[in-house]
Amino acid sequence: MEFLKQKVEALQQEIANIQPGNADELEAFRIKFLGTKGLVKDVFGAMKDVAPADKKDAGQLLNAFKQFAEGHYEKFKHLQGGSGQAKQAGIDLSLPGTHMPVGTRHPLRVTENEIVSIFNKIGFTVAEGPEIEDDWHNFTSLNMPADHTARDMQDTFYVAQNPDWILRTHTSSVQARVLEEGNLPVRVICPGRVYRNETISARAHCFFHQTEGLYIDKNVSFADLKQVLYYFVTEMFGSNTKVRFRPSYFPFTEPSAEMDISCTVCGGDGCNLCKHTGWVEILGCGMVHPDLLRNFGIDPEEYSGFAFGMGVERITQIKYQVNDLRLYSQNDVRFLKQFTPIQ
Repeated sequence: MEFLKQKVEALQQEIANIQPGNADELEAFRIKFLGTKGLVKDVFGAMKDVAPADKKDAGQLLNAFKQFAEGHYEKFKHLQGGSGQAKQAGIDLSLPGTHMPVGTRHPLRVTENEIVSIFNKIGFTVAEGPEIEDDWHNFTSLNMPADHTARDMQDTFYVAQNPDWILRTHTSSVQARVLEEGNLPVRVICPGRVYRNETISARAHCFFHQTEGLYIDKNVSFADLKQVLYYFVTEMFGSNTKVRFRPSYFPFTEPSAEMDISCTVCGGDGCNLCKHTGWVEILGCGMVHPDLLRNFGIDPEEYSGFAFGMGVERITQIKYQVNDLRLYSQNDVRFLKQFTPIQ
């Protein structure tokens, strides 16, 4: 047993004094100590000469020596950058890495996040729903039965296997699903992608993005709706932006209105963006129709509410003066680089 201890100590000292300087020296170290005919395997062969009473201690000694040799090899290999292949290939691991360009957030996502953040501050939570919808949630429950003329305003994509299923034409379908749950009061914002069968051009696309809001509670008035939207315009476009409401029609609200803001480009003096009127339309809104509340078992004598909806592309166009809707989906890096870098 004593001769084995002396041999192991001598080999440990030899290993401790070795500092491989390149891949060839590292490989030589591996062959000498850890190879199939190496010194570690050789010293294990000395177990046959150890007395039976000492074999347990000898086994522990030899296992510790093997781990010592393997540990030094792994340390040397790590210091040389792996197995030494990098240095053999002529790669200098001390040099800086290849620069990776930083991506940017899509302008529509930047705008959508800002819209959601503004409404989050006044208690609206985000609600989401499926993009493939059924007729009830997308149309009928929102006061648009099969023969309603309002359906003609939205040229719809129908699923061929089942005509009752469609690609949603507005995120109002999310509002329908929220009301269906029956948890009142409701204060939600519904962002998402929608689809309509339209010819693609600079001013129209077959898919686009909407953000809609819904607030249902007791004693909600049109004045509440106006104050919420005034707050939104101030936060999004600045306190100097003027607002006006115009009467309109939507089947799911009554009364209904469209909201304009003073042009952010010309300040109301007239330009191409506002078609020289000084005003730009940004959203539609109104008080939730009593019949719609009844469709979901809500008593309109006890509850009232308002809804509004805006196109994210429209808001982005106004903020960043993007004059062609097709730019949003063409993945042109030159266009995308103009927006917020990813942090």
